[in-house]
Amino acid sequence: MRTTRTAPARPVLITALALTTAGSLLLTPGSAGADTEPVTREGPALDRQAALTPVSAAERALATNVGRTDSASGYPREQVLTPGPENPADKSIELGLTPYHAIAPKLNALQALGDRVSVEVVGRSAGGHRLYLVTVTAPESARQTRAQERMRELIEKAAAVAAKSPEIKARYKIPLFVNNNIHGNEWEGTDASLGLIKQLATANDTKTKDLLSRSRLYFNITANPDGRIAGTRTNANGFDMNRDFVTASQPEVRAMRQIQIDKQPAVMLDLHGYVNGTLIEPTTPPHGENYEYDLFLKNTYANALGMESAVNGLGYTPAKDGVEPAQIPFRDQQEGWDDWPPIFTPQYAAFQGTVAAHTVEIPLAVNNEEYDTLPTAELRRRSAINVDVAGAAIRATLDFTRTHRGSLIADQIEVFRRGAAGEAQIPVSQETVPGVPGIGPEDVYTTNFPRAYVIPAGPPQRSATAAARLVDHLLANDVTVTRATRPFRLAGRTYAQGSYVIDMHQPKRGLANALLADGTDISSKVSVMYDISGWSLGRLWGATVKPAQSGSLPYDALRTIERATPVAHVAPYGRLRLRLDTPQEIAALNDLLQQGISLRQAPDGSAILQPSARKAAVTAARTHDVAFEATHTRGTTELRRLRLAAAVTAGELFALREMNFEVTPVSTAVLNAGFDWSRTDALFVSAGLSYDALNPAARKALDTFLTHHGGLVGRGTTGADLTSATGRLAAKPVEGNGDANGVVQVVNTGGRITGGAPDHSFVYAPVWFTDLGPEARVEQSYTTGNPLLSGHWRPLEDGSGGPEAAAGQASVVSGPGAVLFGTEPLFRDHPKGEFAQVARALFTVAQASQESGG
Repeated sequence: MRTTRTAPARPVLITALALTTAGSLLLTPGSAGADTEPVTREGPALDRQAALTPVSAAERALATNVGRTDSASGYPREQVLTPGPENPADKSIELGLTPYHAIAPKLNALQALGDRVSVEVVGRSAGGHRLYLVTVTAPESARQTRAQERMRELIEKAAAVAAKSPEIKARYKIPLFVNNNIHGNEWEGTDASLGLIKQLATANDTKTKDLLSRSRLYFNITANPDGRIAGTRTNANGFDMNRDFVTASQPEVRAMRQIQIDKQPAVMLDLHGYVNGTLIEPTTPPHGENYEYDLFLKNTYANALGMESAVNGLGYTPAKDGVEPAQIPFRDQQEGWDDWPPIFTPQYAAFQGTVAAHTVEIPLAVNNEEYDTLPTAELRRRSAINVDVAGAAIRATLDFTRTHRGSLIADQIEVFRRGAAGEAQIPVSQETVPGVPGIGPEDVYTTNFPRAYVIPAGPPQRSATAAARLVDHLLANDVTVTRATRPFRLAGRTYAQGSYVIDMHQPKRGLANALLADGTDISSKVSVMYDISGWSLGRLWGATVKPAQSGSLPYDALRTIERATPVAHVAPYGRLRLRLDTPQEIAALNDLLQQGISLRQAPDGSAILQPSARKAAVTAARTHDVAFEATHTRGTTELRRLRLAAAVTAGELFALREMNFEVTPVSTAVLNAGFDWSRTDALFVSAGLSYDALNPAARKALDTFLTHHGGLVGRGTTGADLTSATGRLAAKPVEGNGDANGVVQVVNTGGRITGGAPDHSFVYAPVWFTDLGPEARVEQSYTTGNPLLSGHWRPLEDGSGGPEAAAGQASVVSGPGAVLFGTEPLFRDHPKGEFAQVARALFTVAQASQESGG
C-alpha cells in the first residue's frame, strides 16, 4: 500500500479481458461522473486465437536485417519519398486521420518547409511497408554531426569522462524519441506527431529555436503500418510488437531497437490508446530489478506531472466531452500496470539510457467494437480529442526536455557510469528520489549483478549453435561481448579458449542481466501481473550460460567481438549426424528433406545423413550455421518431409515457419468450409479449433485423417480437448492459474521428443496431465517442490492451480500418433531452446501414423 498519495486511491488496474475497452464505452457527452474502469493489457487474447497470417510476412521478417541508423552526414537529410498507391480501405480514413498512403506526401511537404526536418526510411514492416523516422533539429554541418556522434559515444563508452566534459554540457543535443502507433489500431499519435512537426518546421519563437538548437527530436511516424492500414493491434505476422523487445522477432521491433541504440534518447514517449482518463506512466510495482530506477523514477514522474497538467489543461470534461482527468499509475494505483519485463518499448528504452520513458494511453476508444458500431461523426469527434491529448503530451515532454536538458544528460551519463564501474544500484526512497510522493518498500526492486557471464566453448556447452545465436542477439542489443583467446579460470571453473565472456562492468549491464539472468519469483510480491514475468534467455534459448559472481577477468586474453564465431562445419568423412536441438538445426533438416535428401532418425532424436549427401550438408551448414558431425550411427527411422496443418497462435505459427516447416494455417471455420487433408502429414493444435464446433462433414474428414493418415500434436487445453475428442490419447488436462507465467524447472524422460532438451521450460497459463491411459508415456514432468524458477504463479483462491499442485506432474505426454504439451515451447517465438521439442513431436507422430499404415 502506498503511504502517501496526492490523489484518491484507485483500484488494482487489472480486470477481465472484456473490460479492456469497456472502460471507454462510457465516453459520450453527458456521461458525467462515470467512474474510470480498470483496464488490462489487450494482448493475452492474441495468445488464444488461431493465426491465419501469410507465409510471405514470415519470410520477410526472417530475412530482414536492420542496419545502423546513424550517419556522418549533416542535417537536414532530405529525400523525396515515392508515394504508394492510394488505399481506400485504410482504416484510418473512417476516423478522419492520415491513411498510410498519405504519410509519404505529407513528409515530402514537411521537408519542403525549411531546413529543420529530415526523413529516413529505417526499415520495412512484415507487410513490406516503409518505416519512416523523422528528425527535427537545427541544421548541422557534417562536422557538427560528427561532433555530436562523438559526444554521444563518449556518454555511453566513457561516462566518467563525459560527466566532466564542458563540451557535452554546452553543446550536446539531447535526443528525444516519440514512438507512434506500435499498436496499429491506436492511431492518433501519428497525426499528433505530424501536426507538431509542421509547427516545429517553421516556428520562430525563442523557445522553439532554443529547443531545436539544443536537442534532436526523433519521431517514428508509425511503428506498425500494417496494423494502421488493417485496423489491427498486430502487424502482418499477427504479433503484438509491444511484447517483442526481449525477442525482437519482428522487423519493426528491430528497427525501433536500432533507433534507440543509435540515437540514445534520454527521453521517450510511446503513444497508445485507450484508457480514460489518459494514463501516463510511471507504473505501479513491481519495477524491473535491473534498472537504475532512482534516476528513471525521478525524471519519469516529473515529466508525467507536466503531461498531466497539459492534458487536463485542454479543458475537456466528463460532462461535456466524456473525458476523465489524467491518471498516473505510480501515484494513483496499487498494482496491475507494472514495468517489470523489458518487452514494452519504454521499459526496453531504459536499458539503452533513457531516463524518462512513458507509455501514454490516450482516452477515447475508437477501435474494435467502437470502430464497428459508432457513427462516423462520433468516431471523428473522439479521434480529434485523442490527437489533441497526444499533442499536449508531446508538447509538455518537449518543454520538460528543454528545461531539464542538463540534468537529463547528467542522469543518462550516470546510468552508463554506474554500469561501467560495477557500482551497486541505489534503492528508491523519499531520500534518494525527493519530490516523488508515496515511495514505499513495495517500490524497491534491485539485484546483485554477477561479475560476469560465461557462455562456454566446448563442455559443458549444450549447443554451439544456440550459443552463437545468443551471442549475436546480445550484440544486436548493444551488449558488449568478448571472446577468450586462451583457456582461463574464473570463479573456480576452467573455461576453454573461444568461450564468450560478458563483463558485467559495462554501460549496459542492466540489459545484459535482464536477458541472461534467471530472473526472480515475484509471486509473493504482487497479486497480479500485467504480462509475462519471467523470460530468461540464459535458461530458455538452449545455450549453457554460467554466471560468475566474483573473480578477476583475464583481460589480456579477452577480445571484444562484433559477431559470434560461425558454427558451420561438416565432417570430412563418413556418415553425418545433425543434432536436432535448435531452430536452426530443424530448419536445416527441413531444408534437406524438401530437397529429397534421405535422412534417418537415431534413438536420441538426432538425424543421420549418408556420406553421398555431403555437398547438400555443406550448403545447409552455411545457410543455417549448424554443424554436421561424423558418426557411426546408422539411424533407425526414416525421416520424411512434413506438411503441417496448424491451428495455433501467431507466435507459434511464426516459430514453425522459422524452423522451415511447410505450414497451412487452419481453424474451426477453415475446416467447416471444407479442407483437403490429402496434402497434410501432421496437425498441430493449440488455439481456434473446437471439435464440438465442427460440422459433421468436417468431423468425419478430421477423424479419417487422424485414423489413417496423420498424427496430432496438441498444446494446452485446446489441444488436449481435441486429442481426447478424437480418441488419440487418454490424458486429463489440469489447468493451473490462468494468470501464471514464467520459467519452470522440468525433468526430461529422454528419447526422440525430449532427449537432450533443456531442464527449463516456459509456461503461460500452465497445464499438466493426470489420469494417463495405458499407452501414454510421460516425456517431461515439472520438478518436485516448487517448479517455478522465475515469474509469477500463485494458487487460485481455493488453493488449487498453484506450482505445488503441478510439482511432479506430467508436462509433456505422448502416445501412438499424439503428443500433448502443457508448457509453451513456442510462446511468441521466444523460448528458442524449446522449439525442437515441438519439431521432434511432429516428426514422431507423423512417423507413427506412417508405420501404422497411414
